[in-house]
Amino acid sequence: MSTFSQTELYLQDFHERVAGATSAAFAGFPAKTTSREYRSSYDVLASLALETPLAKTVLDVACGDGHLLRLLADSSRPLQLIGVDMSQGELDIAKATLPDHVLLLKERAQEMSIATGSVDVVLSHMALMLMDEIEQVLREIHRVLAPGGTLATIVGRTFLLGEANEVLLEIFRPIAKESLPPLAFGDHRTGTIEGWTELLQVDFDDLHFEDVDVPWNPTPQELWNSLVETYDVDRLPDDARHRLKDQLIPALSRLQDTDGTIRTGWGIRLVQARVR
Repeated sequence: MSTFSQTELYLQDFHERVAGATSAAFAGFPAKTTSREYRSSYDVLASLALETPLAKTVLDVACGDGHLLRLLADSSRPLQLIGVDMSQGELDIAKATLPDHVLLLKERAQEMSIATGSVDVVLSHMALMLMDEIEQVLREIHRVLAPGGTLATIVGRTFLLGEANEVLLEIFRPIAKESLPPLAFGDHRTGTIEGWTELLQVDFDDLHFEDVDVPWNPTPQELWNSLVETYDVDRLPDDARHRLKDQLIPALSRLQDTDGTIRTGWGIRLVQARVR
């Protein structure tokens, strides 16, 4: 039986309380690279899977509420779909909204029960950079992929786009230093292209990295409402969270355009690799 780390226990608790938070943050906003636009960052991954000619089985690691699997299930392509997640709250939503043929497993990515070499494409949206033992996660992904199989993952690149990120960090850092309980999320190497190259080149070839922007024009209050459903703001004690809000909203207000919104969004990265 798995022993969960403190980080994993927190993530399980968060996704029980705020199930669907990731799809709420990303599914409704267009995403773009330098060469192409998509309906959302989930569609970036769905498109890659659907454009892989011989793919028959697709695995979504940390599938959450199943939004990416729904995109694939709704396509005209007959695919065997598998989702793995360690949050029962997220899996309950996925089970209620996905077709019965989609296999959902409550497992850690570090030890999946999926047969060796049985998957053609592994996808993951905004999750691998949070995981403990990333080398073991990648070994498991490599194990379940068939020869020549593909890994495609969306991970964090920068938090907010534009000046809003600088404003947020300037206010957040001193409050976090004083009040945020220490908790390690993932491996620092997943934050850079160099780090991903180091991690993947052991077992994968054809590494490809592409910046993806998810532009968003919220009001300061709308941005705050979204930030409340992020891990570090969620973990702040109530008094520290109130201080952050009281300082952040006026600071963000100085960035407003004439319509009251801010030009910002999420900065993420597409990482692709092929099994050697």
